[in-house]
Amino acid sequence: MNSGLRHSKQRGFTLIEMIIVISIVMILTGIAAPIYAAHLQRAREAVLKEDLYTMRSAIDQYTMDKNKAPQTLDDLVTAGYMTRIPQDPMTRATDTWQPVQEDVLLSADQSAPGISDVHSGSPLTGTDGSAYNTW
Repeated sequence: MNSGLRHSKQRGFTLIEMIIVISIVMILTGIAAPIYAAHLQRAREAVLKEDLYTMRSAIDQYTMDKNKAPQTLDDLVTAGYMTRIPQDPMTRATDTWQPVQEDVLLSADQSAPGISDVHSGSPLTGTDGSAYNTW
């Protein structure tokens, strides 16, 4: 017996083992991808609701403090009611917000109408079935 010529038997993965492992990874990815996408959608919707609440509160505060409604969303930033106009999470842009101009006065002291509400500019539909631009 020649001890210097010992060969260590190396064993690798067989083709069937590789196919099984790849199949399992693909199945798990197929299950996880839609769940992840739905989670991202719900997160964007939560951000949209929060941004709309913040902008609507700033519009109301501006209107009550100044006795006139803001004429543009930029008026809220200029007057210090918001630090910046947030990015619409559905369109990923700051210039797609749809302000609602109305001739409604919120108080008897209000001297000029203007923006009374704001909506997303996205034509897409939310997970609840309603369009984002109606929120």
